Amino acid sequence: MNTTNKHQITRVRRETRRRILSVTEVNQLTPAMRRIHFRSDDLFDFTSESPDDHIKVFLPLLADSENVAATECMRDYTPRKFDAKRGTLTIDFALHKAGPATMWARSAKIGDPLEIGGPRGSAIVADDFDWYLLIGDETALPAIGRRLEELRPGVPVTTLVIVNDADEHQALHTRASNNPVWIHRARQALDDSTLLQLALANTMLPPGEGYVWIAAEARVARSARTYVTETLGHPRQWVKAAGYWSAGAAATHETIQD
Repeated sequence: MNTTNKHQITRVRRETRRRILSVTEVNQLTPAMRRIHFRSDDLFDFTSESPDDHIKVFLPLLADSENVAATECMRDYTPRKFDAKRGTLTIDFALHKAGPATMWARSAKIGDPLEIGGPRGSAIVADDFDWYLLIGDETALPAIGRRLEELRPGVPVTTLVIVNDADEHQALHTRASNNPVWIHRARQALDDSTLLQLALANTMLPPGEGYVWIAAEARVARSARTYVTETLGHPRQWVKAAGYWSAGAAATHETIQD
């Protein structure tokens, strides 16, 4: 098949600036996912052209003692939904056991401010593939949900998402023909990498040319990418993998390449 001028991935860079948002609504989607809606006049020129864009969220970090000044920390989040004309932005926060982002999201209430920056750029994937495979854990759900909403009607897509248990399932709306596969890690003796590989081994992909997107803990994402490219033989140029977090480390976001 002649794929000239097909499957283009366009990379866009842009200047960034900080914006101050204000919380307008808080929804608890699942026990481990909280959706927070924001509004700001600063969003009039906000741009996010790809479902896996990420913005910097600037969070206050309390001082350790009276003699140490309070500072801020940064975390990466997906713009789940935005409307520049209305000046609204939605961010889904995966709630972990600890950390400044989880602490802020758990206590967020209407009127609270939040400062963001970005996105610095976008990798825009042409929606002309024959099928899509989206793989991830809880942290990938905002990007997966947004991509599902933006895909063209009827295109086959399979989502493999690993979560703790059935309480973490989300209703993901799409016009595409989605085959959702939820993988539960609770009460399993296997790690996330092995569970995802088992799910991939049991997944029948449609014929034609597909795009594979992966995001999870860095080692898990790397393992899934290796399985897709080496065991399944999928073309590397049509696979994107990212480590959205790293076990034992804070504030990590890693694009996984050869």
